[in-house]
Amino acid sequence: MSAAAAPTWDPAQYLRHAGHRARPFTDLLARVPGLPGERPRIADLGCGPGNVTTLLAERWPGAHITGYDNSAEMLDRAHAEHAGPTAGGGCLGFAHADVRTWTPEEPYDLIISNATLQWVPGHTERFGEWVAGLRPGGTFAFQVPGNFDAPSHRLMRDLAPRYGLAETLRHTDAVLTPQDYLTRLTDLGCAADVWETTYVHLLTGADPVLDWVKGTGLRPVLTALADDPEARDAFLDDYRAALREAYPPGPHGTPFPFRRIFAVARREAR
Repeated sequence: MSAAAAPTWDPAQYLRHAGHRARPFTDLLARVPGLPGERPRIADLGCGPGNVTTLLAERWPGAHITGYDNSAEMLDRAHAEHAGPTAGGGCLGFAHADVRTWTPEEPYDLIISNATLQWVPGHTERFGEWVAGLRPGGTFAFQVPGNFDAPSHRLMRDLAPRYGLAETLRHTDAVLTPQDYLTRLTDLGCAADVWETTYVHLLTGADPVLDWVKGTGLRPVLTALADDPEARDAFLDDYRAALREAYPPGPHGTPFPFRRIFAVARREAR
């Protein structure tokens, strides 16, 4: 397993930009059609601290919803703040699972994943089992960042070899093109809707792009250098300076373009 595959996570840092991070999930959820079950069973793969998993309970208050993640820190936060019965007689729970190997043990009406599959090398190889685990008429939906060639990631990769981290970070092949996702999903017999959106987040505060990536893309670096504070601080100083040049602040904040790829695939109802 590469170092990039198992970063440690900080829920508080991740949630510092919770509003911006939740927007793509709400846009994805808006395109998910009605589900076949009266009390749907839903899996949220890579649920993190559970803040967006709760939106599933708002949409389907009678559903049995399980958020899966491999981070103990994220699951602890999710359990503490969100687990329990829901307004419509359903339930919201969380469990440990590795998305690289997770397989549905019973039929699901919806399998959804928000900004997780980019951490899973070869994730499209899992699509067949997940689609097979849907009830007829069920849906598989996901959203992944499509910004691995953006300065925020490219500058990080440029610095990594200086600190012995050349193999730590993900590259532009971490996700597929929208066309490739469409092909993979339609090959599985799904009716698929695939699109992309570039958000321009207006971030505020000092070095806000650095603050953003500390919660996500920079986690492999922070994990790899956790036992070497001097090297960690030197990396952050170099990276901070590069980000300031790449993302200069404007009069109302710092614009941060962020491209994302979405897919909603519905299994044929029979």
